[in-house]
Amino acid sequence: MIDINLIRTNPEKVKENIKKKFQNHKLPLVDEVLNLDKKVRILKQEGDLLRSKRNNFSSQIGILMKSGKKDEAEKIKQEVVKNNERIATIEKETAEIEAKIKQDMMSIPNIIADDVPIGEDDSKNVQAQTFLEAKVPDFEIPYHAEILEKLNGLDVDSARKTSGQGFYYLTGDIARLHSAILSYARDFMINKGFTYVIPPYMIHGSVVQGVMSFEEMGNMMYKIEGEDLYLIGTSEHSMIGRYQDTIIPEDKLPITLTSYSPCFRKEKGSHGLEERGIYRIHQFEKQEMVVICKPEESEQWYEKMWNYTVELFVSMEIPVRTLVCCSGDLADLKYKSLDVEAWSPRQKKYFEVGSCSNLTDAQARRLGIRYKTEKGNVFAHTLNNTVVAPPRMLIAFIENHLQADGSVTIPKVLWPYMGNTKVIK
Repeated sequence: MIDINLIRTNPEKVKENIKKKFQNHKLPLVDEVLNLDKKVRILKQEGDLLRSKRNNFSSQIGILMKSGKKDEAEKIKQEVVKNNERIATIEKETAEIEAKIKQDMMSIPNIIADDVPIGEDDSKNVQAQTFLEAKVPDFEIPYHAEILEKLNGLDVDSARKTSGQGFYYLTGDIARLHSAILSYARDFMINKGFTYVIPPYMIHGSVVQGVMSFEEMGNMMYKIEGEDLYLIGTSEHSMIGRYQDTIIPEDKLPITLTSYSPCFRKEKGSHGLEERGIYRIHQFEKQEMVVICKPEESEQWYEKMWNYTVELFVSMEIPVRTLVCCSGDLADLKYKSLDVEAWSPRQKKYFEVGSCSNLTDAQARRLGIRYKTEKGNVFAHTLNNTVVAPPRMLIAFIENHLQADGSVTIPKVLWPYMGNTKVIK
């Protein structure tokens, strides 16, 4: 959520930003907020005057009663009743208008960075860098589900019976590899100075509304029937929600956290859900990183965070590239975002395995996350980034480490987490 002062002082900038995100249907919200904000300020002025009058009335009534002028005192009392009724009406109207302003403000997208490419959708995202040489072996690479099944590591048929499409069983060495990658990612981030956290896997609706846009909420979140609880789509949700309505001491910033959690997503509106694959699924596990920092530090942390993910994948000998997300591909709260994509030698193209985002103070304003300075309390900046998210990244792992005989080699960094197993056959 942006600062309402920006709408008051520079509504054209806000409108131009909406146009850059190809959300012209939201343009009327800016004028609506301006008009509603003006009404609220007029109502508050009237309310302040009436409350001041009420105080004067109280003094007058006391003086008149002491002087025995009961009739005059009764007239003023009637005025007080009318005055109070009007104050109550104003307070009710003000609350209703402020609720509408908040609703509109939460739909207006965050101001995007100047260097964000302008484009309607992810087809206009721009490649930034590549890391490690993307190779295609001289033997055919089967579909990833076939490889995993031959290694006795995947069972989607049973999962379809127990849970439906988009679920899976991982077994044996592949299940161990899945856990090994998460454990390695955890230690990798701890060694970077991040604090390891296991958060709640369910959050209240107020937190959901604070961490994401309404569109994302409808497309992603599973709600627990009959309760004000949602299953998290990523641990970022509960990690940021932890600081809701918190004033953080300035010397405690930056807060750097890495979290493990299962994640649950509807994938509503997604097309081409792979019948037997594990690319687009409703349940997965992820190692995440979250940073809460001062505004002047967020750009620096943004660069550090996506570089950590690249470093992790390179250490596992998986070629990756970075892709700068264009304006139309940014969720409403994002200032800028960069995807990390891994190389698929079977498809001869890259696919997304993680995303790094700087949300400036958009989440902090929604959730009331501030830090204390000598000049007052300031909204913090929040950032999040995927460290690694198996089982999707298993696709890149097995394709890039597959051998001609069908075995999969394990890179050296994972040996300690695999009981020194160096090859899965």
